[in-house]
Amino acid sequence: MNSSTLYQTALAELGSVFNRLDDASVDQAVEAIAAARSTVVFGGGRERLQIMGFAMRLYHMGVPVAVEGDMTTPPVGPGDLFLVTVGPGEISTALALIGVAKASGARVLVITAQPHGRAPRLADQVLHLPAQTMADDQGAARSSVLPMGSLYEGALFVLFEVMILKLTKRLGVTPDAMRARHTNLE
Repeated sequence: MNSSTLYQTALAELGSVFNRLDDASVDQAVEAIAAARSTVVFGGGRERLQIMGFAMRLYHMGVPVAVEGDMTTPPVGPGDLFLVTVGPGEISTALALIGVAKASGARVLVITAQPHGRAPRLADQVLHLPAQTMADDQGAARSSVLPMGSLYEGALFVLFEVMILKLTKRLGVTPDAMRARHTNLE
């Protein structure tokens, strides 16, 4: 496969993910973030990189947000949202943190490609992002030219950017207000 074909194939695969996405569940996730007192996000590996970018945009919007594991992460409790991306449906750290969040009274929203996994079964709300992850990247289950969980991770980026667009409209946040919260220490 030549380079041009690889790009087109990868883009087509991303498009296919969003053709199968239930946009109503995205709207429900947006509403959960808008209604939360604060949101703490978590993801492992490359999913963590995507959700950290989402947290940065939430911060730019003025939405109270923290990334689990940062020294400034507050405790969660009633009224808070613990937002987890766990594409393969479970990783041990996510399962443990979901348990802590739920025991503390926070709502849990899981984004996953495997809605029947252990993590989504523990969640209050699930957003199914139908893309290949490391749970199904080998043999007959493989559906992407991209390696391992790259399709899911790329789809997370697009999903999060669309969620930001929906949230700016929902919360009435302007581009100028977001720009004003961008760091000047670059």
